[in-house]
Amino acid sequence: MTPSLFKLLRGVLLAVSLGSALTACATAPGTGRTIFTGGLTEEQESEMGRQQHPQILKQFGGAYDDPALARYVTSVGERLAATSERKDIHYTFTVIDSPIVNAFALPGGYVYVTRGLLALARNEAELAGVLAHEIGHITARHAAERYGQNLATTIASAGLGILGGSAAASAGQSLGAVALSSYSRDQEFESDTLGVRYLSRAGYKTSAMADFLGQLLANSRLDAEIAGQPGAADQFSLLQTHPKTADRVERAVEAAQVQANNESDVRQAVYQRHIDGIVYGDNPSQGVIKGRRFLHPDLRFAFEVPEGFELINAPQLVIGRGPGDAVILFSRAPEPYSGSMTRYLTDVWGKKATLRDVESLEIDGMKAATASTRADTDVGLRDIRVIAIRYDENTVYRFLYATPPNQTARYNEAFRRSSYSFEKLSAAEAAEITPLRIGLHKVQPGETVETIAAGMPLVDRGAERLMVLNGLDSPAELKPGMTIKVITG
Repeated sequence: MTPSLFKLLRGVLLAVSLGSALTACATAPGTGRTIFTGGLTEEQESEMGRQQHPQILKQFGGAYDDPALARYVTSVGERLAATSERKDIHYTFTVIDSPIVNAFALPGGYVYVTRGLLALARNEAELAGVLAHEIGHITARHAAERYGQNLATTIASAGLGILGGSAAASAGQSLGAVALSSYSRDQEFESDTLGVRYLSRAGYKTSAMADFLGQLLANSRLDAEIAGQPGAADQFSLLQTHPKTADRVERAVEAAQVQANNESDVRQAVYQRHIDGIVYGDNPSQGVIKGRRFLHPDLRFAFEVPEGFELINAPQLVIGRGPGDAVILFSRAPEPYSGSMTRYLTDVWGKKATLRDVESLEIDGMKAATASTRADTDVGLRDIRVIAIRYDENTVYRFLYATPPNQTARYNEAFRRSSYSFEKLSAAEAAEITPLRIGLHKVQPGETVETIAAGMPLVDRGAERLMVLNGLDSPAELKPGMTIKVITG
C-alpha cells in the first residue's frame, strides 16, 4: 500500500471519529463535564456492572457472611447515594471477604469495601468517606470516560485493522478490562471532590476522607516495615490504585465548596458495635498464614516456607517472596487428574517446557514427582523446580520454586525441606484453626498499649498494630474509659 493511500485512510478514519464525536460524548451527572464515552450508554454501563459483579465476588473471595454488617454498610452507602446526582440507578454495596484494605466501584452502581478496610476505619464517617469517593467515580461516569479513551486509543493504533473488525474486537475486550484499571489523578481528584460534597450533604464530617487517609498511611507503612520493604508503603494498600495525598484531599474540600462540619458526630460507638467480631486477617475458609506456615483447615493441609520468606494468600494462589528474588508459588491443579505424578509433570503441567531430572517422590505418604527446568521470564533467567503431589484420587497440589541462577544452589536444601513439609491435617488439627477477630475493649486505669497488646493473640508488632487500628499517634493518647479495637482469638 502506498503512503498516500495510507494517509488517505487515516484521514477517513479521523473524519469518521470526529463525525461521530457528538453522539459519542455525554455530560457526566456528577461534574457537569462533557466526556467522550465512545458511545457507551448508561444502560450499557449498568449491564457491564451486572456482568462483572459475580466475577468480582469470585476473584476477591466472595461476600463476607454477616447480613447485619452488610445491611449497615448498605444503609451508610444509600444515605450518601441519595444526595448524589445519580438517583436513577440502584446502588449495590458489598463487603468483600478479604483482609486486604481496599475499595473500588464498578459502573452501574456497584461499590465494594473489604472487611480489612472496615477493621481499619475508626468510625462511620471514615467509612462514609470511602464510600462517597467510590460513588463519585460512578456519578462522574469515570468508567465510561476511560472506556472512551481506550476506544480512541484502539482506533488510533488499529490503523488498517479497523477495516477487518479487529479494532471493534479490541474495544469489546476493553469494555470488561476497564472495570478495575486505575483512574487518572484528575479523575481521583474529581471523586474526592464529589465525595466531600456527598459527605457534607449527608451530614458527615467533611474531613473524614482525610482522616481515613492518615489511617491508611500508618497501616501501609507498618505492613511495609513488617515485610522488610519500608520504602514501599504504597504497594501495601489501596494507595496503589487510588493515589492521594493529604494536600489533594484538602484541595478537594475547597473545590467542593461546602460548609465544613467537622464537629459533627462521627458515630464511632455505632460503628464499633457493627464491626465487633469481624474476622481480622485470613479467614480459615480461605486458608491462614501463621508465621512461615500456611494452613487450610477446610482442605485439610499445611506446609512451611523457608526462613526469610513472606507468605501472601491470594484467592487462587499462595505466594512466598524471599530474599534474592526467590519466589514460591503454591496452587491446586485446576482439573482432576488420576494418572501418575511423573506423567502429570511431563504431559500436563509441564508439557510445554523442557523438563530435566524427572523423578518420583513420596511426601507424607502421598505420591509425588519433581522436575527442573530453566526459563527466560519477564524478570530474567530463572531456574525452576516443580513438584506435584497427589492429595487424593482426583486432587493434585503443586509447588513451583523459582530462583535466579546465581541463587539456586543457596536454596536447594531449603526448598527441599519446604516441599517435604506438605502434610495432611487431621480433623482435630483443622478444628483448632480459628480466625482472629476484632473485639472491643474498654481501657482500665493503669493499662497501657503494651499491656493490652500482650493480651492479644500472637500478632507481628502487636503494640504498633494496636495503635494503628485505633489511630493513636503515641501510647500517651490511650486514656482510661476509651473503647478501643483489639485483636482477639
